[in-house]
Amino acid sequence: MESLTSIDTSSLVDKAEASIISYIQKNKFKVGDVLPKELDLAESLGVSRTVIREALLRLRAIGLLESKKHKGAVLTNPDVLGSLRKVFHPSILDADTLKDMFEMRLALEVGMADFIVNNITDEDINELEEICKDIVSGDTAFPWQIDDEIRFHGKLYKISQNKILLELQEMLYPIFQYVHQSGILDQPIKDVEFISHKDLVEVLKSRDADAYRIAIRKHLNNHFARILSMRSEANSSR
Repeated sequence: MESLTSIDTSSLVDKAEASIISYIQKNKFKVGDVLPKELDLAESLGVSRTVIREALLRLRAIGLLESKKHKGAVLTNPDVLGSLRKVFHPSILDADTLKDMFEMRLALEVGMADFIVNNITDEDINELEEICKDIVSGDTAFPWQIDDEIRFHGKLYKISQNKILLELQEMLYPIFQYVHQSGILDQPIKDVEFISHKDLVEVLKSRDADAYRIAIRKHLNNHFARILSMRSEANSSR
């Protein structure tokens, strides 16, 4: 038995799909370029047209290809977050994944400081100030209101002018709310420095990316503190 090697159990369709993607990459295809016909692909890969057709259907499903009359399969600009959007729901993600998504959202908030500062206008600042008049922003970030978060932080993502970040933010908020309320982060509030939404706007007025990055990190201090506390407890129990 020791001399036996593992068998590649991936299907022909899986292999054909991988081969087509590799072909696209190696030949440096650009959006609008046309793939070889199904028959040519089938002959080159040594599989049936049925296998090729199924592989191409998969690539169309993820938005990498589209069918055009008289042309066939054409490379298109894919919907990068399309597949993720289908599974971004708290009810079908486990606790570890939800926690990881929570951490990713925190990292995005701090990481996009330069984009926000570079693009923010006086009109944006005025709008943020108006939002601050209505929302809750206590020194412990509690009570936490999803609508408040969407209004203020959603505006920050819009200011960044990054379409992927904005779309990802819209996908993350329901998960962030669930993580916050589910007990996954059931850690006591930490006595850490906190900067309110209003304070953040004051920092943004200076158009200083480094200062804003420090400020948004302090605004999220309690979330970071609880996440790090959870990590510490998990590591100590191993």
